[in-house]
Amino acid sequence: MTPDNHPVAADRLTLADPDTPFAVVDVRRTRRNIGRLAARADRLGVALRPHVKTAKSLDVAALLHEGAKPCPVTVSTLAEAEAFAEGGYNDITYAVGIDPHKLPRVLALSRRGVTLRVLLDSTEQAEFVADASRRAAIPVPAQIEIDCDGHRGGLRPDAPELPGIGRVLHEAGCLDGVLTHAGESYFAPTAEDQRLAALNERDSAVAAAGRLRSAGLPVATVSVGSTPTAHAAEDLTGVTELRAGNYVFFDLVMAGLGVCDLDDLALSVVVTVIGHRPEYGWIVTDGGWMAMSRDRGTAAQAQDQGYGLVADLSGALLPGLVMTAASQEHGTLTAREGVPLPDLPIGTRLRILPNHACATAAQHRGYHVVDGSRPTGEAPAVAGFWNRVSGW
Repeated sequence: MTPDNHPVAADRLTLADPDTPFAVVDVRRTRRNIGRLAARADRLGVALRPHVKTAKSLDVAALLHEGAKPCPVTVSTLAEAEAFAEGGYNDITYAVGIDPHKLPRVLALSRRGVTLRVLLDSTEQAEFVADASRRAAIPVPAQIEIDCDGHRGGLRPDAPELPGIGRVLHEAGCLDGVLTHAGESYFAPTAEDQRLAALNERDSAVAAAGRLRSAGLPVATVSVGSTPTAHAAEDLTGVTELRAGNYVFFDLVMAGLGVCDLDDLALSVVVTVIGHRPEYGWIVTDGGWMAMSRDRGTAAQAQDQGYGLVADLSGALLPGLVMTAASQEHGTLTAREGVPLPDLPIGTRLRILPNHACATAAQHRGYHVVDGSRPTGEAPAVAGFWNRVSGW
């Protein structure tokens, strides 16, 4: 389908036509990114459970299995779980801590034949999941979250309460396994740091699973993953599945860590030049933080990329031009020191490569799709429009 804000027929639509700002996905790069991690998971001997939180799109997810049976997925919201269940995905992990108010929606999906795993890290959560499962006569599979580094949530592998939580779940038929996420890997600046983060992630999950098994409890799933560690792991012995999400699009943070190249970035935002402030060295566009998000994830890296790097409409980077400031609907482009500011007349369309693909994608209701393997010229053809799931 195509959105309703373009002025020409779908078969003649190019990136020069829709009103700006809008999000663009390069399907060739997306396929390449997907294939790269799938091949790595095969080499490591683990199942891949992609996290759909970045794209939140059934069309993007279809590239993960290319016409075969829908693959297992990870979600970050129940809205995603419901949308993907409607799309035929019936093996889903909801990788955010569960609360009692959300269990009716979980059970509703379970009654439809969807295996929907929930995540928890406390005795209180285990007890209300077990109680709800007994009342509904539907065991809700649950994974215990393990804190391997970031302390956002989860139990340390040696937490004294771990076996007790496992037993509460097991007695209700709900214990599925353990799950961890190396969130600190997003700040691991070298390949060696990322390798060590992947090793710690694996060891933490495997150790927690071992403690549960030593207590006589079954552990079917040992789940690990983040985009940096998924690409850095060398040995996943003891792990059953690998999760990652950002890798389908990648972004400037991942490029800054060396996990990918700039040529791998599959998501961009098309904006239009709407003004100039030569006295300040500014080019002004109609793409502010409402189009790009406020994420400044590269600010802590060796090369601060502002709110994003700037490319022409065909996707070729404009050397030294950076989106350095943003208000709600205005973006400011400036040149790095020693680089002349290019002459970009009002009306010029540009593509901005984002810091954080998840955050930028969330600003848009869908994606205009281009195929980077085809000759593009100045106005690449739009192959379609892919809707995006929103809400919680």
